[in-house]
Amino acid sequence: MPSLLGIDNGLTVTKAALFDIDGTELAVARRRVPQSIPRPRHVERDMDGLWRATAQAIAQALALSGRPASDILGVAATAHGDGLYLLDGDRRPLGPGILSLDSRAGPIVEAFDTSGVSQAALSLTGQVPHASAPSALLAWIAANEPERFSRIAHVLACKDWLRFCLTGTLGTDRTEASTSFTDVATQGYSRDALDLYGLGTLFGALAPIAHSAEIVGAVTPQAAAATGLQAGTPVAAGLHDVTASALGIGGHREGVAAIVAGTYSINETVSAKPRTDARWFCRNAVAPGRWNAMAISPASTANYDWFLDTLCAGEQAAALAAGRSIHDLLGREIDAALARPSTLLFHPYLFGSPHGPAASASFLGLHGWHDRGDMLRAVLEGIAFNHRVHVDALADGFAFDEIRLTGGGSRNPAFAQMFADVLGRPVGVAAVDEAAAWGAARCAAVGVGAQGSLDDGDERPVATYRPDAARSQAYDRRFALHSRIAQVLTAHWPEIEALAGEEILSR
Repeated sequence: MPSLLGIDNGLTVTKAALFDIDGTELAVARRRVPQSIPRPRHVERDMDGLWRATAQAIAQALALSGRPASDILGVAATAHGDGLYLLDGDRRPLGPGILSLDSRAGPIVEAFDTSGVSQAALSLTGQVPHASAPSALLAWIAANEPERFSRIAHVLACKDWLRFCLTGTLGTDRTEASTSFTDVATQGYSRDALDLYGLGTLFGALAPIAHSAEIVGAVTPQAAAATGLQAGTPVAAGLHDVTASALGIGGHREGVAAIVAGTYSINETVSAKPRTDARWFCRNAVAPGRWNAMAISPASTANYDWFLDTLCAGEQAAALAAGRSIHDLLGREIDAALARPSTLLFHPYLFGSPHGPAASASFLGLHGWHDRGDMLRAVLEGIAFNHRVHVDALADGFAFDEIRLTGGGSRNPAFAQMFADVLGRPVGVAAVDEAAAWGAARCAAVGVGAQGSLDDGDERPVATYRPDAARSQAYDRRFALHSRIAQVLTAHWPEIEALAGEEILSR
């Protein structure tokens, strides 16, 4: 029976998922990929280690499926966007890969902002630079590691490195190419964009661009030996994971806003014309002549995960030992908290925010009678409120009458209903667990001719959550207060951060 392989590499886990042609999941395997934080704000990973972990996941997925590797029609990868994966002239990793959680280039971005580079970049490339953008990271390397900078021969994204390991070919796709250096009007690389950042010498190092569904190589004998795949299996170019997730839930099309509630708060919609605004990135969509407006901040369910890891470690261990889900265990506490009034608000800025790098997280309105359920409710509300900040911004520039939700939180009906109530719009959750991997697999399917076009919608069932009018009105009031408090705190967050440099001497 024919099948497809989609690879999805996130910030901590790499996954391999096998699907039938219709998207039915056959098997999925995961491997953790350790992060390295050699010093503050540097978040990296070993590139060879990433490939080994991915190869192991592929081999396990094949074993779990019980199907021969010869059944696989095609392969494609997706992975975390932005960040940086560099090769030297011998096509070997030039230092560790840099993840999109890295913030070492924050001062570089501040200099771009004050010098007018950011505003010029918005006009030319459709987006302002941020700390983990290739533009900012390459500028940081040029300023701080000139010897390494001089040896850069190939500038890749994470999924492009996995493609190289599979096929031995170098390149990227349209969605990934637009993270820093494409002209928003032409959708192709721009020398002016590189010059804007002082990176003009790297034009020849940029990866050649292919359509996401274009077959760009085949599994090499070396990759086959490492993964169990059949040598010669076609490999498509793949795509940025934000776009892959939207594609996997049928949300990468005009008139739809796709939301990914994961480590990052991802909110995106496709348009037929480029429209730029500092509140979103205007990047290439999969199809030529289409653009993907993405409003993003690292302020989504990573906050919930932090709460569980930090304040519910014992319960997590007990749930694991009992074969139960920690989410089911805590669900009763959250449901009870939702059924009673609460003054508690949470700003989910543990790892970043839409309000600049100085913002930090906080509980407000906390009293002695609140319990853990109240705090969990506030965390989930804060996450939904942060997504609303971005969705409201997109609604200022684009028309959409449908919202699709994916990410870990979407599997919880109460959380999905909260999104509908907070956004005041119907929210659909597609029947797919591994949305990004399926989005990548669809690229392989189209590339080998097993599916007609990526423009075709995914017709699998969608569970629709409709807003409750009374709850939406209540959330409107809470969201307005949440937003006003964030504006007031903007002036104080730098002062709070400055406290980290003060020493309190004991007597």
